[in-house]
Amino acid sequence: MTSAGTSLSRSPAHVWSRARGILLALALLIIAGLTLALLRTGEAYGRLDPRSADRNGSRAVAELLKAREVSVRIATTLDEVTAAAGPDTTVLVTAPNLLSAGQQTALRSLADTSGGRTVLLAPDSFSLDVLVPGVTAGEPATVATAQPGCDLPEARRAGAVSLGGERYETATSVSADRCYHRGGLPTLIRVENPAGGDTVLLGAADLLLNERLADEGNASLALQLLGSRSHLVWYLPSLADPSAADDPDGGQRVEGEADFLGLIPSGWLWGTLQLALAAVLAAIWRARRLGPLVPERLPVAIRASETTEGRARLYFRADARDRAAAVLRSAARLRLAPLVGVPSREAHSPDALLPALSSRRIADSGDLRDLLFGPAPTGDAELVLLADRLDALEREVRTS
Repeated sequence: MTSAGTSLSRSPAHVWSRARGILLALALLIIAGLTLALLRTGEAYGRLDPRSADRNGSRAVAELLKAREVSVRIATTLDEVTAAAGPDTTVLVTAPNLLSAGQQTALRSLADTSGGRTVLLAPDSFSLDVLVPGVTAGEPATVATAQPGCDLPEARRAGAVSLGGERYETATSVSADRCYHRGGLPTLIRVENPAGGDTVLLGAADLLLNERLADEGNASLALQLLGSRSHLVWYLPSLADPSAADDPDGGQRVEGEADFLGLIPSGWLWGTLQLALAAVLAAIWRARRLGPLVPERLPVAIRASETTEGRARLYFRADARDRAAAVLRSAARLRLAPLVGVPSREAHSPDALLPALSSRRIADSGDLRDLLFGPAPTGDAELVLLADRLDALEREVRTS
């Protein structure tokens, strides 16, 4: 009868009635997340995207450049950059560290021959080996307000700006303008190219972000660096660029893979975080304490003697004479204490129980301590003798 009740309580209908609330909540949450993601798909762009009005986008500086009659063209492949480059063009590379070695070599050749300006945002030492030989990256610094500290006209007109990030060192053979020093090393470097034009290295891209453009002289420096020519190619390296797949060196560098999360729209990341938080809250809700256990009537009554015999067999099988002796002594003390006027809470205290027993016994009481609080027996015969002596003691106290 009990098995039937258990099977009925776990029937599919019962499980569905308990789980449908959770499933419905999860379904609604997933549908809401997908709906929000689809609604934002057309307007969500990545970091430093000139179409993005988010705080990490760069739409503000792009609009200011257009107001100064500088055309802004977005490129996602190296072929688009090559086709648009020229003496009257500035090429802004937002993620040079994502480029493969082959792409970096092609970009370096383009900068040397085009006669225009190339602006590289936060290139590291691996990229600089190819893009700007003779320049290396030192330990990065936090982005903070920095003063020009150089004679570069653009920097002197802009004044203090928010710079930091990568810091650069140049070989003695490299002629360069070094500006906005942090810890003794510059975070902005301008290097002349052999065929005219120049290459500008910025240690951090913060001054191009919408949220930082109005700080200090950020807008002034950004407009001067990117608006010195009539055309601007805003290069957003893409993982789907065919030139990366054709790279004989095996595609994009491993070091650039750490920036992969930066290419994922922020809405998807926030959606994933919300789903994880909802899952944690659901787990906490389902794991809540439901209160004390409710006792059930056993389907079969078990006699006390059978329980005692079963426990004794377990002690015997485990050779647990010490445990058996401790149980016998503890039970005897609890029965003896009220007979001699000792509270039950002090039944296991030798100082309280032994004097009371001594005053009630007729026989010699010198062995009471060993009998009630002594060491465990070393053999089965001693254990049986202990049980007999405890029974005899209890009978003596009851009849005295």
